[in-house]
Amino acid sequence: MTAGPTVVLDFDGTLALGRGPLQAYIAALDDRSSNSDSGGDIVRACLAAIESFDAGATDHRDAYDAVRTTALARGITETDLSRAYLASRDLLGTEDAPVVAPRGLSAFLAELSTSATCVLATNAPEAGVERALISLGIEHSLHERHHDVGKPVGLEPIIAHHLDRGPVLAVGDIWEFDLAPAARLGADTALVGVREVPEARPTLRGETLTDLYEPIRDWARAHRVAASA
Repeated sequence: MTAGPTVVLDFDGTLALGRGPLQAYIAALDDRSSNSDSGGDIVRACLAAIESFDAGATDHRDAYDAVRTTALARGITETDLSRAYLASRDLLGTEDAPVVAPRGLSAFLAELSTSATCVLATNAPEAGVERALISLGIEHSLHERHHDVGKPVGLEPIIAHHLDRGPVLAVGDIWEFDLAPAARLGADTALVGVREVPEARPTLRGETLTDLYEPIRDWARAHRVAASA
């Protein structure tokens, strides 16, 4: 595409919804709990941690962070956490780790991709993500795909590169990881979700990505017109 606006999109919690991948992660942790001091209660403890997070009773950045913290407290090692995560990602987009799209996502991205460069930037490894994109019906609407980004720091060069070409809007559900690096570089931001983050000052905000479809369309169109003027 010619120089113009770019929309940088997060994957988990933004484009891909549902607890399927997280449940696969917990199941993989349970397979490894026999080598820890967890006493076989890892699944129960992780589910309780997710419930507390969903109720707003903890300050974890997301449900994965709640599971990770809980597992570490019960003797699961960092190595086993990494292996369990990779095992769950291998199942992404299958019936063992299904994902669902926000309502109307495929049509929205297909339209958006005609007026902006659409970029996927995720900390998730490539394994499983491509299959999940196909299951979500959005594989043809993403002009670039960046895996294992290493957010927050690893997002900065992606944002900086596209800011050299034109305006950038970063879209995600975790301010610290998905949006703060973009905001520091002067990009616009769109925060998905209802959790309060005192330091967050997003350009756009919506309870769900679906709530942001029209504002994102308007942003892209306005900057596309400006770039053409």
